[in-house]
Parts: sequence; structure tokens; C-alpha cells
Amino acid sequence: MSKLQLSVAMGDYDRTRALLDGRVLIDGVDPVYMTLSPEEMFFRAMRSVDFDICELSFSSYLVRASRGDSPYVAVPVFLSRAFRHTSIYVRKDRIKAPSDLKGRRVGVPEYQLTAIVWARALLQDDFGVRPQDVTWVRGGIDTPGRPEKIKLQLPPDVKLEAAPEGTTISELLDRGDIDGFIAPRPPGAAALRNPSVGWLFDDPTAAAKDYCKRSGVFPIMHVVGIRRELAAQHPWLPAAVQKAFTQSKAAAIEALSDTSATKVTLPFVEEQLKAARETLGDDYWSYGVAANRRTLETFLRHHHGQGLSSRLMSVDEIFHPATYESYSI
Repeated sequence: MSKLQLSVAMGDYDRTRALLDGRVLIDGVDPVYMTLSPEEMFFRAMRSVDFDICELSFSSYLVRASRGDSPYVAVPVFLSRAFRHTSIYVRKDRIKAPSDLKGRRVGVPEYQLTAIVWARALLQDDFGVRPQDVTWVRGGIDTPGRPEKIKLQLPPDVKLEAAPEGTTISELLDRGDIDGFIAPRPPGAAALRNPSVGWLFDDPTAAAKDYCKRSGVFPIMHVVGIRRELAAQHPWLPAAVQKAFTQSKAAAIEALSDTSATKVTLPFVEEQLKAARETLGDDYWSYGVAANRRTLETFLRHHHGQGLSSRLMSVDEIFHPATYESYSI
């Protein structure tokens, strides 16, 4: 029997490298891999369903899944995870503490981006700054006119407006027309050179470690999705995809741990690995539902509370049922 020839879109990470170079195979699949930027990949997945297997924005997936019209079903493979304390920039000449963001104007590239959902979650849980307390200004980071990739129906008390035509949120931050900026990428170079612009948290790493210690949460940004009709037609496929991506991540961590000749162009790798394990445990970048239930529940609660999910979803309905339990040999 011939293998399924399927398109697979994902980022070029160390944790996907063993798939790309053929060291790890997806059982029963002859893959056609594409390595794309998140912006292109997520837009094409949500607008035209271009891929059979695809890295997905966790937030965009939940918007569609809560409405019952997601073209993909997710498996608990978390290709991107990040503490988003470094995603929050402010005008340091007027914002001295997180609570100062109440009543202020904050630029975002899209209201529903996963990184921004997480940033709003930590601002609300730790500092009492609710989404309704801020006026959100949507616009491109470096190019004007960025739209939401998914149509949203936000609560009436959420204030969202478009940046002035022809203007980016980086320019607005640099000029002082907005008080803050939250995005997966930093603002443009001119804003970064502005001495009045900086991170909200002076030591974002220390703030993130404290957040993790108190909450038990390591934020999840991206999941892997399989076209829903393919998963229905081939019930073995979701588990095969989860298995292969898990094996590829294991190969990456094994290589990273071999510091006889470091595999990444970065000093202090041993120290960083030690710190990650002390903060998050030996399996510091875990896949699967069981090890991530608290993180998943936190995101689902905030996603709905911020007006993005049409209903509060449970962890036990967002992934393909064949992937909730894993096995070991």
C-alpha cells in the first residue's frame, strides 16, 4: 500500500529538524515539507486551508474550534512556547508600573494573536489590568494596514480601533501616540532606539520565572493541526503525527544536551539548560495534554474571557481524541 502524500507546513526549528532531514518519519506518510513564517502559514491555513498538516496559531484555532468551523483538528504538539513578558513595550516616560496601563492606548498587530492573549492574561492575573481597561489600537508592526486574519465578535466593552491609515504601531509608539505595544516581534528600529521606549518589565526573565513558579504555566503559542476530513478518513494519522513530532523534539534536546561542541550559535548553553530544567523540570518543553493541563486551562479561560472563544471550551475537547493518551516502549 502506498503512503499518503501530504503537505506539511511548519517552522524551521531545531525541534522539527529531524523531520525535515528525514531522520524521523511520520508513519504511513510521504510528506512534502514547507518551512514558512508564522504570518504566512497561519493566514493561509485559516483563509484558504492550503495544507494537510500545519503549525497553527493556538488562538486562531480556538476561535474557529469554539464556533465549530475549524478546518483543522489539533494534536497536542506545541512547536512554539514562550513567556511573553518580553513582548510588552511601553513608553517608559509615562508607564512606570503595569497598573499604569489602565486607561491607556496599546498597539497590537491583531487583537487575537496568541502572544497578546497571554500578555493580557498575565496583566490581568498579576496586576489587575483587564482587557476592558485598555484601548487597543490595531495596525502593522512595520507595514501599515494589517487586518485580523479571522473575523471577531468582541464584547461591547472591549475597545478596539484601527491605527491611522498609512501608520504602523511602531511609529505610533515612537511618536508617543500610544502608551504601549504588545506583539510577538519587537517594534521597528526607530522605536527601539528611542530612549523613552523599553520593556514594561526591567528584568523580563526574572518576572517570567516568578510567574512560572507561582502559576505553574509555561505559555503555549502554536499547536499542530490536521485537516479534519483527513483525520476522519485515516483514524491512525493524528497519533502518527504526534509520535513523529515528539520523536523529532527528543532528537533536538539530545543534540542540545551534547555540549562537547554546542549545536547552537549561543554561549552559556550549559547554564541555560540547567536554568530551564530547574524552572520547568527535566521535560522542560513538554508535549501532550497531561503535562500541560494547567497551562491549557489557563489559556482557555482567558481566551474566552477576552471575548475570543464564543464559548468556554474544555481541554478535553480541543484535541483529537486519539492523542490524549501516549504510550512508551
